Amino acid sequence: MDGDRALFVSGAVVQGTDHLASGTGCQDALKSARCEGGEGVVLAVADGAGSRNRSALGAHLAVDIACRVLARDLPDRDTDGTVWIDWISGRAKEVVDTWVHATRALPLAAGYDEVADGTHVPPGCDPGEFAATLAAVVVRPPWAAFLCVGNCFGTVLTMDADNTRERCHLVLPPPDERHSAVFLSSPRARTRVRSFALWDPYLTGVMVATDGCVPLTLDHPDVHGLPPAAGPLPSARFFVGLATALRDNGGDAEPLRALLSSPEAGRSGDDLTMLCALTGRGTGTGRR
Repeated sequence: MDGDRALFVSGAVVQGTDHLASGTGCQDALKSARCEGGEGVVLAVADGAGSRNRSALGAHLAVDIACRVLARDLPDRDTDGTVWIDWISGRAKEVVDTWVHATRALPLAAGYDEVADGTHVPPGCDPGEFAATLAAVVVRPPWAAFLCVGNCFGTVLTMDADNTRERCHLVLPPPDERHSAVFLSSPRARTRVRSFALWDPYLTGVMVATDGCVPLTLDHPDVHGLPPAAGPLPSARFFVGLATALRDNGGDAEPLRALLSSPEAGRSGDDLTMLCALTGRGTGTGRR
């Protein structure tokens, strides 16, 4: 990979203050993987449902499956956009199907139930016990291909054409789920998974996060003088500032971990997880 597109990955997960207070373990998970051939990376974050006893395991399964499914057979960089869109759409459904199959198979190792005729059958399993949301992205500049089930979200960073300013864009907003939350275990998860691909020759970074990060990272539209209908907007102070700090720190995740552990972050009470893939470029670094 040429130096201009080389990526480094940094991420952190912090247990939520409400979970600490109640003695509940962290139910978020994150994972990254290099794509086949080494060109590109996969980022995946997942958030287990707090009301489900085995949701932490469901979250870890989700990120592992997403990384395995998305790391193979990527389209070429020069391929038409419709190919990327079709590819990520198919992979998104495969991730959901594989996760459901895996959760149903897990109890097979736990023992067998004896039925009336004396035979033994595998115990039944409700995938809802492992309920989790998921966001994953394949980053192969200038392409980024996203999939999402539930309320995780994602942003991208781009550089202005004159290489003087880096900007952030909320390309995968958290959905309004006041009436119908969606998990990988939801009956219609396969049809409600969101997927898309974007192309930008000035792509400098991609970040995915669980919903616990929303209060820290997204601004209410009135902060920018916009009506509520404009929806949440990414905080440039957070995302661009974080990218600069991570580059200056050689990719070490400590600046991110510090932000997710701050008093401001603790307002959500939820676990906070974020995973970033950044080019080495930033304001003032130049193009190679």
